[in-house]
Amino acid sequence: MEASLTGPREQPNHYYYSRGTWQLSGVFKRESEWKGPFYFIQGADPQFGLMKAWAMGDCDNGGDEWDQEIRLTEEAVKAINKLNPKPKFLVLCGDLIHAMPGTPWQKEQERDLKSVLQNISEDIPLVFVSGNHDIGNTPTPDTIAAYCKSWGDDYFSFWVGGVFFIVLNSQFFFDSSKCGELKEAHDQWLEAQLVKAKEQKCKYAIIFQHIPLFLKNIDEDEDYFNIQKTLRHELVEKFQKAGIKAVFSGHYHRNAGGVHKGLDMVVTSAIGCQLGEDDHGVRVVVVTADKIVHRYYSLKKLGEEGIQQDFLDLMKQE
Repeated sequence: MEASLTGPREQPNHYYYSRGTWQLSGVFKRESEWKGPFYFIQGADPQFGLMKAWAMGDCDNGGDEWDQEIRLTEEAVKAINKLNPKPKFLVLCGDLIHAMPGTPWQKEQERDLKSVLQNISEDIPLVFVSGNHDIGNTPTPDTIAAYCKSWGDDYFSFWVGGVFFIVLNSQFFFDSSKCGELKEAHDQWLEAQLVKAKEQKCKYAIIFQHIPLFLKNIDEDEDYFNIQKTLRHELVEKFQKAGIKAVFSGHYHRNAGGVHKGLDMVVTSAIGCQLGEDDHGVRVVVVTADKIVHRYYSLKKLGEEGIQQDFLDLMKQE
């Protein structure tokens, strides 16, 4: 069940958005070879509807207003569109909207987010990662199928600039009690991808998922915002053996993360509702011949004139 942005897969499905339509085309053709530094942008949790729900203390419901999230996501799109050169892609690491599957406002929130994202530059593909609010805390085959219909595959891999990217459905790691067969298929696919990451001559291998493996260190207590401890250790060991360089996630609505034996666990705060002291923002990830450097920018900072020089300087440091 491998995919690249060069053509169809075993079960072809769209998974990024460009010029108002869902695309599966050769945007990343011949991208399996390293050709020099590049950068991409990682965002997380636009989560249309959470800000009012959080303010009202009723986060179990979808939130009946999301004007603030529309404005913030529009601000992100405008800032990213101004960057020159353009990022290779923008990845959104889950919780695209707040309304859970089958609840009020889900369709309206999806519609409004797609409307905002339609304005992204045609030169910047969008890659989507499923979050718990997108497929449910306890996903089912139906909720996953609905997500795939709306946003694209819930897991896939692709190459960009000699880097191998693996997109996971981390909800399988949290609660797969109602979709055991799908979880097994996901795990078997992941094993195959890790073999490819180890055996193929990629410059780096990077994983995107919604739920962080850990927030600060691998031995921290487990809670809603990280992966269960035993499974966490198993996954980290597998990722390290395969040569995975970094795992990028969201979910926490705060910036966090840590490094364990060379594996960089990056937790990026939200475009939408903040649960800590961070500003609304996104993360710029610069990939060079000898390192991966990332920095979180507030939307205001990212929109400043000349800000791209900040990370273009890093791209020149071969």
